[in-house]
Amino acid sequence: MDWLSELLHPLDTFSHIPLYSVGDTTITLGTVLYLTILVVALFYSTAKLKTWIVERLLSRSHVDLGVRHAIGAIVRYIVVALGLIIILQTAGINLSTLTVLFGALGIGVGFGLQSITNNFVSGIILLLERPIKVGDRIEVGDVHGDVVNISPRATTIVTNDNIAIIVPNADFISSKVVNWSYTNRDVRFNFPVGVSYSSDPEQVRRVLLEVAQAHRGVLKEPGPSVLFDGFGDSSLDFLLRVWTREFSTVPGVLRSELYFAISRAFKEEGIEIPFPQRDLHIKSGTLNVRQVSSS
Repeated sequence: MDWLSELLHPLDTFSHIPLYSVGDTTITLGTVLYLTILVVALFYSTAKLKTWIVERLLSRSHVDLGVRHAIGAIVRYIVVALGLIIILQTAGINLSTLTVLFGALGIGVGFGLQSITNNFVSGIILLLERPIKVGDRIEVGDVHGDVVNISPRATTIVTNDNIAIIVPNADFISSKVVNWSYTNRDVRFNFPVGVSYSSDPEQVRRVLLEVAQAHRGVLKEPGPSVLFDGFGDSSLDFLLRVWTREFSTVPGVLRSELYFAISRAFKEEGIEIPFPQRDLHIKSGTLNVRQVSSS
């Protein structure tokens, strides 16, 4: 094997070329290659480990998909942290000499990653406590839409216009969130309707209920109801209250279809939809006018 030793001798000499020193530890070219190969292998294997946990180990459990991804991510981060420590020690690098360097670097990185850490911790809270989940109809700030993905850093919401909006997870912890489907997808909407003072309130109530009950998107149980909301300036004001599941994400479409049907029904029943009007009363009398002469 002397020929093999002589063949590998230049390579061995090349790998022992010193690059820099950290304390008593000398970093050679071979050390860099060793670290590079093992770190790449570590990240590749932990990615496979996370996939196995999500798709195999927890696939038959009742754990939500988002929670499974969170568990897989946490396990991967722990394994990566432990693996890096082991790799550095096996490479002959004394970690105590890197304490000061890592401490100074950690302070600088900490300030820069403060927002990322906040979003990551918030994402873990969302995935474990589940105030929102994939498929929910939510409203946060001026964003309205369906939750399609919850990751450790951000949540993806798709609006009715099919626009995907990426919302940082910290917004769901620090802001008020309206979850329209926290318990189920059944939502009640109130639609105001005004009629003229010459209309019969009982007739109006009957027509509104017939229109609502005939609509395919209005639930039969709980059924629709009509409230006499008050006496307006120019109209008798009613509230048509309906429950829906199919139109919970598009209330504007349901409102439009019901108003079209109400308009047709009112015309057939002779019920007038009023417009704002004012009565002007003029009193007769004598107007005294005094003429002022100029001097």
